[in-house]
Amino acid sequence: MYETIELNKEGRTAHLIMKRPKSMNAMNGKMMKELADCFDSLLQDYTVQVLIIHGEGKAFSAGGDIKEMMDPDQPMDMSLVMEDLKRLSKALYTLPQITIAAIHGASAGLGFSIALACDHVIAEENSKLAMNFIGIGLVPDGGGHFFLKERVGVPKAKQLIWAGQTLKAHDALAKGLIDEVTAEGRALEHAEAYAKEVLASPVRAKLESKNILHQLKVDELEKVLEREAAAQTAMRQSEDHLEGIQAFVEKRKPAFKGI
Repeated sequence: MYETIELNKEGRTAHLIMKRPKSMNAMNGKMMKELADCFDSLLQDYTVQVLIIHGEGKAFSAGGDIKEMMDPDQPMDMSLVMEDLKRLSKALYTLPQITIAAIHGASAGLGFSIALACDHVIAEENSKLAMNFIGIGLVPDGGGHFFLKERVGVPKAKQLIWAGQTLKAHDALAKGLIDEVTAEGRALEHAEAYAKEVLASPVRAKLESKNILHQLKVDELEKVLEREAAAQTAMRQSEDHLEGIQAFVEKRKPAFKGI
């Protein structure tokens, strides 16, 4: 059904696996659309009560696919991409399931936005977690501003966005960004154990509380997504973004000018 992701359902638990391992599960246009379609389908699936999201290969997700962004022959249609991102983020936030992100390797940029949107975030101790859009002159998208703010508040969210630094799991836990740290190779195991705990609890009551709390914020999330789309479109035309991308490709430090 999907080319870049896989959805497996086992009783009341589902696993969503990102499957572009050669690209560290970097998200191209197709993956963003398929994730949005998958989350949309789960909005009406009340047979599933827990969703575990993880990545195949060496990483959770390295973020947006910069190579596809730069492809002169088949450039990303950013208007379509941003619409899919809006759909993806809103659906993920409002899913009628307890969502668990099981992170190993990198969870960066858009990949980190998706992890932060989940109800419970587990990361292996040597994971590399980064809201690193600033490094290529962009702003967070996929609801990154909203999900960061929800976890740590506005002042800390700004500092994390502006710094764009890469955090190890214990640092991210101390900052309130994630909920649990595990040993290497054990994130998925811990996610499945947490899922069993949830399913052995009054999960319907937990889901009702999630729905009450999240529905209060849906209008705000939608406004953030609209503003992110407008800002990202503008930033992609900036000289700093072009310099950031070029420096990334050339593996050198960018020389930003603030324009």
